[in-house]
Formats: sequence, structure tokens, C-alpha cells
Amino acid sequence: MSEFTTIMSRDGHEMRAWLGAPPGKPRGAVVVVQEIFGVNAHIRSVADGYAADGYVAIAPSLFDRVRKGIELGYGQQDIQEGFGYVQQLKPAETLLDLTAAIAVVKHAGRVGMVGYCWGGRMAYLGACELPITCAVSYYGGGIVQLLASQPKCPIMYHFGELDTHIPLGDVDKIKAAHPEGLFHVYRGAGHGFNCDQRSSYAPQAAELARERSLAFFARHLTQAPAA
Repeated sequence: MSEFTTIMSRDGHEMRAWLGAPPGKPRGAVVVVQEIFGVNAHIRSVADGYAADGYVAIAPSLFDRVRKGIELGYGQQDIQEGFGYVQQLKPAETLLDLTAAIAVVKHAGRVGMVGYCWGGRMAYLGACELPITCAVSYYGGGIVQLLASQPKCPIMYHFGELDTHIPLGDVDKIKAAHPEGLFHVYRGAGHGFNCDQRSSYAPQAAELARERSLAFFARHLTQAPAA
């Protein structure tokens, strides 16, 4: 069962977080980092999916620093509004909020992180700065601007071949700076290919990326190899 709960960052900031528990003994925990659209129905469903697969899953409402309860759709106006919220956030405060989410779920064992779009960028930063075991970044925008920071844990990347926001040249730069990463580029897929509520949804790419992500988490988060 999943529900919103309230968690607190080290600086006293309170925010909502969508928290889901697995049906049995946890295999570990996964922090789900939102896109620019808030912890909306899609992000909640992603967290629920990881909970169903055996992980304690939490998706902190990172926009609560700006305004509480933001949930956007995928139209052009929503995109502009979401980018506006991101520009008002300080990365250091977002890392504090992600640290708070990690603290809530670490009782389940090793903690991984998965992020989408802006959240994919934050998952990369999390791999560089936060106490997590591994990270997965879906079409993380702007990672090329962060390459001076090196991940301290294993990280998997998912990119769409046709992503107009992240050209393949940028993917090559990330590979060159961090050759230890696991890189997957999906033919015929664009930005946001994992979201079934967007016109860019690519079901085959989304399913393959999910299978790869689950195998990655099973390898790094579970105490014993997955059956």
C-alpha cells in the first residue's frame, strides 16, 4: 500500500513524499526522483511499481520548497511552469531533501536512486554526493554540465536516440568522462519515452529499460543475487 507522508530535511523543511511498501520482506529501497512535473500520477505509479517488485519506494515532493502539492500535466504550459519551479530551487537544498528521503527508507537495506528528466540529472548528482549504493538516470538533462563531479557508485543511464534535449554528442561526452557507467540508447525513442502519459511514450523501450533497471537494482541492492 502506498500513501503520502510528511518527512523533514535537516534544515527543518517539511515536504510530502509518496511512500510505498513491498508485499513481503524488502529487497532494499529505491528513491524515485520526479520530473519537472512534480510527484504526479505517473511518478506515483513508478514508485508503486518498484514497491510491487520488492523495494521500499519513496518519491519526495521536491517542489514543496517552492509551493506545496504541485502536480502538472505534460502540455507546453505545464513544461514552462515546471521549468520555472526548477529554476527557483537550489541544488544544495534538493540534495538535503533527497538525503531526508534516503534516511526514511534506509531501514530496508541498501538504497538506490532512479530519476527521470530533471530527476535523472539529480540522480547523477546523488551518485556523486549522497549515501546511495547505485543510481539509474533516465534521460537526465544537463549532466554534461556536471561532469567535474564523478559518481561514487555504479550508475546506469537510459537515453533516447531521438531526444532533441540530449543530443547523442552529449551522451558521448558523458561516456568519455565516466566510462565505468552502463549506457543504453534506445533506437526510435525520444525524451520522456518511459512515461505512458506523454506523446513520446515508447512502450518497447520503456519495458526494456525497466527490465534493465530492475536487474541493476537486484544486482546492487539485494543481499544475495536475485533468483
